[in-house]
Amino acid sequence: MLVSGAALLVLASCGTSGSESTDSTADGSTSGSTEESTTDPSVSSDGLDPDLFLDGALAEEITTEDCTLSGGEETTCYSITVAGFPADHDTGPFCPETITSSADDGGLWFDGEGLYDLDGEFIENLAELYDDDAWHMYDDEGNVLVTETAEEFEAAARPDVDPALENHCVEGQLDWLENGEPITTTALIPVTPVAADSASESQGNQGVTLDGVVIAESAPVDAILGAYTIAAFDDCGGHYNPFEGYHMHGAVGCSEVGESSEGETPIFGYAMDGYAVHSPYAVDEVPDDLDECNGHTTEELGYHYHANYAAENQVVQCLVGQTVAGTDDAAGAGGPPGGPPPG
Repeated sequence: MLVSGAALLVLASCGTSGSESTDSTADGSTSGSTEESTTDPSVSSDGLDPDLFLDGALAEEITTEDCTLSGGEETTCYSITVAGFPADHDTGPFCPETITSSADDGGLWFDGEGLYDLDGEFIENLAELYDDDAWHMYDDEGNVLVTETAEEFEAAARPDVDPALENHCVEGQLDWLENGEPITTTALIPVTPVAADSASESQGNQGVTLDGVVIAESAPVDAILGAYTIAAFDDCGGHYNPFEGYHMHGAVGCSEVGESSEGETPIFGYAMDGYAVHSPYAVDEVPDDLDECNGHTTEELGYHYHANYAAENQVVQCLVGQTVAGTDDAAGAGGPPGGPPPG
């Protein structure tokens, strides 16, 4: 069912699902911070803080190396290899088992228009939601059709989805990745963010979370729905790809570190340009100083982004800083080229 109102914001925790979690707001903070606030990305704090990454989030120790940014500046970058599996929670659940399953039994789905609990009612009403009678993702006994093997999972992730797997809820699991191990990813991120001349659309993956997961580009929703599949996300907005492993597409309150100051939300990651990414604001608490990339500058934090609502299927709206030259995809691809589920 559709998650309504303020639920397009942040789930209270990533270990629960369903209406109980989707009715929660961010951190209980209120708007109207007393801090001086601007939208100048050149007013930066100290940039990425390696100490914020949770224990287990990194597959290797963070190192530095020389790098050239997209604007031509030669500088120093962190080389960050994330573990590819969240350090502070398990993944899943993803797909519900039957059309009577509750929201607690499944994860989430978002398509750029809405954020939905992946419960049995959602599966049963897909034809109505997408105005297409070809949707029928359950058998005569009400069991949801789900990818059940690694072979089915990979077949559903091809650009040309196996017709036998249309009308399936696509979910993966760690055991189905190569050797049953998380897929690590290395990102090059400037030690000190450098503002670009103008904002740019993010190409490729968008950053990394503090619990060791890639922030992926938007999931290819049109291709997924065009194959009559649902590439299920868990309650932390992530899912598996057989080639890239576990990654996230929606910010729903997971991976957060530390307390947030008045008028702010917690940090949960860093974008590829080195600026921090904080959770979305509650719908009724959005300040009026956010720029086109959902970022602003405060005296305490410097310039930082606030993530989009998960429903929008894009964590970081755009980038105001320079990234490593020629590596827009420096954090790894979001899946095979043109590939639909799982994105």
